[in-house]
Amino acid sequence: MLEQFSLEGKIALVTGATYGIGMAMAKALGRAGATILFNARSKDKVEEAEKEYRAEGLDAYGYQCDVTKEMDVQAMVADISVRHGDIDILVNNAGIIKRISVLEMSVADFEQVIDIDLVGPFIVSKAVAPGMIRKGGGKIINICSMMSELGRETVSAYAAAKGGLKMLTKNLACEWAEHNIQVNGIGPGYIATPQTAPLRTEGHPFNNFIIAKTPAARWGKPEDLEGPVVFLASKASDFVNGHILYVDGGILAYIGKQPK
Repeated sequence: MLEQFSLEGKIALVTGATYGIGMAMAKALGRAGATILFNARSKDKVEEAEKEYRAEGLDAYGYQCDVTKEMDVQAMVADISVRHGDIDILVNNAGIIKRISVLEMSVADFEQVIDIDLVGPFIVSKAVAPGMIRKGGGKIINICSMMSELGRETVSAYAAAKGGLKMLTKNLACEWAEHNIQVNGIGPGYIATPQTAPLRTEGHPFNNFIIAKTPAARWGKPEDLEGPVVFLASKASDFVNGHILYVDGGILAYIGKQPK
């Protein structure tokens, strides 16, 4: 049974995996046997992340690449194919969020979020798919969000992008299923990372809000995403397609406690 979850010999590209949940998922794929490729726009971030991966004994190689630049992505994927082989697993993780109210948000800010969070996954998936077709199959995992389902003030661009990414996931799954390519998504809940540390201090209103809205009564940990990403990247999920797996401690299932 455990062999179904093995990624030995697989080539995995995880975009934006230089820190946070992207790095946690990439490390999980590496520990399951995959060779890890990743990118970032900053050369310094790529070099620092390579050192961290290799310090843990993982086979990882970084590229300086912007996922919104189609020619650059195509060049990166071509180089990976020559050096390592065609990609078996793609995790579209690169993304940004801008917390700005609609009336104060510029069109340029809105478009930047859409470009990175939605157009980027389209560009990278399109670049990787031909190699997967040549190999007879592959796995694409889009990192969606609870904002793929829910609205919240100040995140209109992010929610629009992640809602679109949910539907892109479903449509790519339909279009490429005949090639034995499974396209699924993961929707993380609120995860404890260095970026969320200022919000997680005891007594902080946002920390209290998240604890109250989560049936598990805690923030998620990056490790909580390791099993889901390995499952969706492995043979164990060969008949799972067009599905968004929410890893949120039950938030989306919860209407909240009745006030006393």
